[in-house]
Amino acid sequence: MRVFARQDFPKDLEALVSDVARMGGVAESMVTDAISAVMRRDSLLARAVIDRDSRVDTAQRGLERRVVSFMAERQTGPRPIREGLGVWRITGDLERVADLAKNIAKRSESLNQSDPIQLSRSIERMGRLAAAQLKDVLDAYSTRDLGQAIGVWRQDEDIDAHYNALVRELLTYMMEDPRTISRCTHLMFIAKNIERIGDHCTNIAETVHYLVTGEEIAESRPKSDDAERGDL
Repeated sequence: MRVFARQDFPKDLEALVSDVARMGGVAESMVTDAISAVMRRDSLLARAVIDRDSRVDTAQRGLERRVVSFMAERQTGPRPIREGLGVWRITGDLERVADLAKNIAKRSESLNQSDPIQLSRSIERMGRLAAAQLKDVLDAYSTRDLGQAIGVWRQDEDIDAHYNALVRELLTYMMEDPRTISRCTHLMFIAKNIERIGDHCTNIAETVHYLVTGEEIAESRPKSDDAERGDL
């Protein structure tokens, strides 16, 4: 099977792919900074993340308009349609990633009103894993690296495992000390937002697979039982 490489792209498609990468860079920085805001108890950084969300929203709207024009101008052949759908899917996932990062930042502002809690370190580990997966899958999209995309897809259960373990820790913490219920609840929602970021990375990985092969991934997503049930 021949892989359609970046050097094969016409200029209008190359511009779309490059702008998706830029939009992804903003979303990636929001995730990283939102986790840093939690760890550093930095309300100014949290507010900067929240304010940055509008940039992603604007980029998504602009890219969607351009995708419509791109597909209308290239009505023959499956490749342009596939690429246009790919841009549409990925920008939607990135917009949701940015929203989730904004939600984390908002929870960070609320947490900063109370004393710190030790389990935030588990949030940091989980957040770093999600941020790394987002970077890797965006690189896979830019380079059409199918192996890298599949690697991200298979790692989704790693974030799920972190999430399930953290929820159990937080529940134990709350039962042992009811005074921590409010703080632990914020951390639970932060963890859920990170877990959802991982899901969107998986979505993007599936889109890369579709772009490269023309087919959806045949296997079921590698989800743990707890993650499939949903906890929040």
